[in-house]
Amino acid sequence: MPSFDVVSKLDHHEVDNAVDQAKREVATRFDFKDTDTEIDKNQDGIALRSSSEGRVEGALKVLEEKMVRRKVSLRSLDPQKPQPSGQTWRQLIKLKEGVDIENAKKIVKLLKDSKIKVQAAIQGDLVRVSGKKRDDLQEAIAFLRGQDLGLPLQFINFRE
Repeated sequence: MPSFDVVSKLDHHEVDNAVDQAKREVATRFDFKDTDTEIDKNQDGIALRSSSEGRVEGALKVLEEKMVRRKVSLRSLDPQKPQPSGQTWRQLIKLKEGVDIENAKKIVKLLKDSKIKVQAAIQGDLVRVSGKKRDDLQEAIAFLRGQDLGLPLQFINFRE
C-alpha cells in the first residue's frame, strides 16, 4: 500500500550558516557599532543580546533575512519576548522541529474531513499517510501544502 510521511525538520547546517552570516553582518554594520550586539546558537535556541530593545529587534530582522536567504522557513522560529537583563536586553528564539501531537491531530482531522481516500496515523513526531492509489497520496500532499498549520511541512519516504 503506497504511503508517505509528513514531518517538520530543520536543516541545522543551514541554520548554523545563517547565524554565522548574521553575526558577521551585525559586527560590520554601522548602526550596531558600540552596542555589544551578539547572536549565539545554543541548546535552547538562538540567543540575541544587545544594549537596547530596538537593537535586539534589529538583530532579529538581520537573522530572519539570513534564514530566508538560506531557505530556512521562518515558521520554524519561535521568538520569545525581549527581556531586560541588567544593562542589556536578551531575546531567545526557539527552534521548532517535529510535528507536535496537537498539530498531528489537526493533520489527521484535516485529511479525514477532506474526503480524500487516505488514512493518517500519528507515529511519534511524524504522521504516516497511506492510501490505495498514488494519485490519492499526491492529492493529499497538495491539500496539506495549502493548509496553514504554523510549521513547515516536508513529505518524505514516498513509497509505492
